[in-house]
Amino acid sequence: MPIYSLHRLLTRYPGLPPPCILLIHASNREHANSHTIPVKPNSILSLLPVATGILIISTALLTAVGSRASDLQREQRLADQIVEAILDGEPLTLTANHHDFLGIYTESVTEPALGAAIILHGRGMHPDWAQVAGPLRIALPEQGWSTLSLQMPVLGKDASFYDYEAVFPEAGPRIDAGIEYLRAQGIERIVLIAHSCAVHMSMAWLEQQGSSDIDAYIGIGMGATDYQQPMRKPFPFKRIEVPLLNVYGSEDYPAVQRQAETLAPLLADIHPDSRQLRISGADHYFDGYNEELASSISAWLATLVRRE
Repeated sequence: MPIYSLHRLLTRYPGLPPPCILLIHASNREHANSHTIPVKPNSILSLLPVATGILIISTALLTAVGSRASDLQREQRLADQIVEAILDGEPLTLTANHHDFLGIYTESVTEPALGAAIILHGRGMHPDWAQVAGPLRIALPEQGWSTLSLQMPVLGKDASFYDYEAVFPEAGPRIDAGIEYLRAQGIERIVLIAHSCAVHMSMAWLEQQGSSDIDAYIGIGMGATDYQQPMRKPFPFKRIEVPLLNVYGSEDYPAVQRQAETLAPLLADIHPDSRQLRISGADHYFDGYNEELASSISAWLATLVRRE
């Protein structure tokens, strides 16, 4: 195991406990000029402190990486900032994993509604986010679809894609809570729409239980990660048995463009109605293209309803 520098560990794992930092510092000082630890028959005992330090460091690193939970206080601050400003729709308090979280429900302007769309925002944002989530949750009801936009788990502002992997499992119960709420409203047709990092969260949910609880899946900007942080495993497309739509911009991230290329030959196997849609000129956040994004999604959903 390599001996990590004090600066590198402090930067990558700011929550590392002080005893481990001291052990790391001591180990670096003893072996600053050596890449290996020499072992002599009569000096095995001298290695015990180093081995103990490495064991403690390893345990601390696993704990720091594996136990990260979403920032519920930040979620509350986000809710406090947006709830009073909501003009379209009604804020809701839903519960998952024994924690309350925010949802915004907007009813269809038509009666009866064609169905409802659960909308999952991008990384670190909120259900009324001005990019993608907010515009969609307001536009789709005009086309006959009620919307339920959910607060996804968030971390600190400096958290990376790999940091967020630890909270992907927290998204599943929130999606379940959203579905349960819509069922209680008598809604039978449910579409799941996820943007950016929420695609990864919803794919983790689909991997666990499949697509039997939804009628269609829409991914927007699928495959987005951070620089030098590629996806560790492919999306579980084999677990999806409902129509899938992948929407992305011509100016989207390279990883998103590659994901579209990977997905193209798989669409027919997922469902005959699965499609990909490339919106010319749009970037990952669809700035200036929200209206086209909403109309494209509505048009695809309309084809599904007609075929039923």
